[in-house]
This record gives sequence, C-alpha cells and structure tokens, in this order.
Amino acid sequence: MNTGSDGPGDGGPEEDGAGSSGTGPDRTGGGRALGSRAPEFIRARRALHVSWQVGVFVIGLAVVVIGVIMLPLPGPGWVVIFGGMAIWSTEFVWAQLVLRWTKRKVTEAAQRALDPRVRRRNIALTSVGLVIMAAFIGFYVWKFGLVVPWKVDDQ
Repeated sequence: MNTGSDGPGDGGPEEDGAGSSGTGPDRTGGGRALGSRAPEFIRARRALHVSWQVGVFVIGLAVVVIGVIMLPLPGPGWVVIFGGMAIWSTEFVWAQLVLRWTKRKVTEAAQRALDPRVRRRNIALTSVGLVIMAAFIGFYVWKFGLVVPWKVDDQ
C-alpha cells in the first residue's frame, strides 16, 4: 500500500511549511506540503507510523460510512463525508489531492453562481416553476375544492 508518506515528501520537518520555499515537487496549488502530518516521533518509527495510518484510516472510514448512511436519512451526509475525507487527508496523499480538487470545484461553482447572468437565469427559471406550480394548484382547487387527496376523516 503506497500511502505517499514513506518516501521523499513524507511531510517531514523540512517540508511542513516551516523553512520551506514552497517550490518542491510535493507542493501543488500553493497549499501545505503533501504527505503525513503525524508527529515526528511517530514518523521516526516505521511500525508506529503504520499503526498510526491504520488508525487514521479506520476513523476516517467510520466517519465516511456514517456520512453515507446519512445521505438518505435526515442529516448532513455530504458534510460528514467530506469530514471523513479531511481526516484521511491528514495522512494520505490521495485524500489530500481529492480534497484539494473538491475545494477547487466548489470555489469555481460558487463563482459561477455569483455571475449576474447565471443569477438572472436562475431567478427566471424559479419564477417559471412557481407559476407552473401555482397553475396546477389553482386547477386542483377549482376542480376539487379545498379537499386533500387522502382520506383522513375515515380514521
């Protein structure tokens, strides 16, 4: 299993942002260095570091599974899933890259949503949808009166 944290660019003291110029191969997008953020005494011992990574993976997996369970149920499913990804990103390069990509896409979508042309289009589409819904409700009330379509009086 290549976690990206056991070779050059393992996020050691020379790459954790203190004293680093930020031009190394493990820096992408102007953020922190990629790799493990485990304390130095844990990274210094291979067995301890692997067990640390297994623990981070299990905790992150539990949070992601809870988030997936919350998707059809009431609750902030996507927020919890991204929280699990953030837990994974403290140790695994692949999770750091996925999280950076997600942040970039969310920022781009927010910028597009703030575009005046897109906002006018969204307002127009929402208005048309509301007019269509009002027409259906008006037709229902005209045809059937103010009666709900299910029978609650019989119980």
